[in-house]
Amino acid sequence: MRASRLLSLLLLLQSRGRMTAPELAAELEVSVRTIYRDVESLGAAGVPVYADRGPTGGYQLLDGYRTRLTGLTTDEAETLFLAGMPGPAAELGLGAALAAAELKLRAALPPELGERAGRIRERFHLDAPGWFRLAEPVPHLAALSAAVWQARLVTARYRRWKTPREVTRTLAPLGVVLKAGRWYLVAARDGEPFTYRVGSFLDVEVLDQGFERPDGFDLATFWQEWTAQFEEKVYRDEAVVRMTADALARMPHIFPPAMSRGAAAAATEPDETGWLRTVVPIESVRHGLVELLKLGADVEVLAPAELRAVFARTARELSTLYDKEEETMSLPDDMGAHNAQVIERFRANGGRSPTGGPMLLLTTTGARTGQTRTTPMMFIPGDEHLMVIASNAGATKNPDWFHNLVADPAVTVEVDGETYRATAVVPRGAERDKLFAGVVAKYPFFGDHQAKAGRTIPVVVLVRTG
Repeated sequence: MRASRLLSLLLLLQSRGRMTAPELAAELEVSVRTIYRDVESLGAAGVPVYADRGPTGGYQLLDGYRTRLTGLTTDEAETLFLAGMPGPAAELGLGAALAAAELKLRAALPPELGERAGRIRERFHLDAPGWFRLAEPVPHLAALSAAVWQARLVTARYRRWKTPREVTRTLAPLGVVLKAGRWYLVAARDGEPFTYRVGSFLDVEVLDQGFERPDGFDLATFWQEWTAQFEEKVYRDEAVVRMTADALARMPHIFPPAMSRGAAAAATEPDETGWLRTVVPIESVRHGLVELLKLGADVEVLAPAELRAVFARTARELSTLYDKEEETMSLPDDMGAHNAQVIERFRANGGRSPTGGPMLLLTTTGARTGQTRTTPMMFIPGDEHLMVIASNAGATKNPDWFHNLVADPAVTVEVDGETYRATAVVPRGAERDKLFAGVVAKYPFFGDHQAKAGRTIPVVVLVRTG
């Protein structure tokens, strides 16, 4: 224990320069008398430490003296290598620097510690992104992180969620944060700090003009406070529901933490039938519909009235679909006429599904005819982009619209009253399997389609381009 404290004292003096005995005692959580004894021990061991007397005095090392890292314990050496993040470091443009630093650190360690620490990288791996997410391109991360480090202003073009969609801002970058596999920039605008998603930057120009960081600004403190406020603000509505105790127990596995925690905190005791009453935080009526449908018939919405009405309408639509006999569960004879009716109702409803469900219109270019074709279909919301599934109701062949977008991935999307251009991306292999597993977890009927189709049902990611 004392050897570790002596090394800590030595490294404090090496990194900070002159320090008083009370300052060292506070850092190491020991008495001032103990510091006196430890300094004497360092001197006896040949470490050139000396004391300056007076009000500005203190202990310090002889100029130019540096110690090697031979005092690291086994646990400390292993922890240093466990803390490495090669993926995020590479995105920051620091991959080569991290590799060089690890080589230097390993060379400075005794052989037995170097070998043991190297095995950590072979046995532990950090995978920061959450499940069922495509990797988010961050082409401007290196430039933004350089501006943070150099305290230089940037002029940036940014895509946001509200209109106007694209804006140009002059920002003072204060820090970058990696949260659940997503990079965020904290930057000051007009003297106030704001948070920006790095993947939404379209152009970045680092200016020669510098800036002064706000006095007292602490990145970690700001981020903790901002995330807490964000979670409170994003769930601005509530749904009063009845649900089974089993549904409440499933919520932490399939709902965002804020929703499952809120429901658990507000839940009453189950009655004799196993049902309870609770309040679930939601973002909006549409969000509440999409999320609470995960619980199926184990939940009943009581309020607000608008959400209950949407649930009732969706239940009637589902009943129309699933109460048919098995032999009638097929595509309409005249699919073109059927789609035309759905498209007309969708557009008459302001570009939204008449039933309130997750529906969009996808316009592709015919692979053989070159003519545009519009098809209504269900979508699955993702973190950044929408997904559609080429299940074709479990038919043995892919739908025509899928063949069209494979030939020409430039498509048009109409959803939630908005029309925009997109590129259709078709993930393959393990990436597709991971995304499809997430879809089936939310909507099990797609698993039934997969079992019936006898083919690998494609997942299509609609990457917005305009």
